[in-house]
Amino acid sequence: MGLAIMILGLALFVGVHAVTTQRDLRARLIGFGGDAVYKIGYAILAIVGIALISYGFGSYRAAGMIDIWHPPLWTKHLAAALMLPAVIMVVSAYLRGRIYTTLKHPMLTGVKTWAVAHLIANGDLGSIILFGTLLGWAVFDRISLKRRSDPGSPPIPVGGPKNDLIAIAVGIIAYLALAFAFHPVVIGVPVFGA
Repeated sequence: MGLAIMILGLALFVGVHAVTTQRDLRARLIGFGGDAVYKIGYAILAIVGIALISYGFGSYRAAGMIDIWHPPLWTKHLAAALMLPAVIMVVSAYLRGRIYTTLKHPMLTGVKTWAVAHLIANGDLGSIILFGTLLGWAVFDRISLKRRSDPGSPPIPVGGPKNDLIAIAVGIIAYLALAFAFHPVVIGVPVFGA
């Protein structure tokens, strides 16, 4: 049952994000109730999707995961190493500097790196579905960005190397918080020492 709930959450989360790539459909939805109503609806559906994903994945794990393959121990270390640049890339999407201009879409690059890191370190069915779906969404969204004629949102000013240094510092702090607090406490899987 947990997998079904997680898949429903993924469909909702990815579906609402896919609407952004369909510019005509997005414009029609904004036309129905205005930009504010669209954004509120979008946020609510995305949050419900995340809640269903979290609840479903937790239920699936509690009921006993379905192993497809058994990743060797070194994949856990590689995943932990890949997560540091993934977090820095996500932060640099908002603290725009040279990292942003080099990657163009560091949020999506960070999500793809995060998903690949977790795919190589987890061999169970639920993880493959979860991280594979989010990797597929990030690849699809990146391709769709190349085809869009409008930016979709007001541009965030791009700064210089100072923004990169701040993004790296914030990224390191966020990475440590995720590794030592969030992942072992919320997910129940230690990042280091396992």
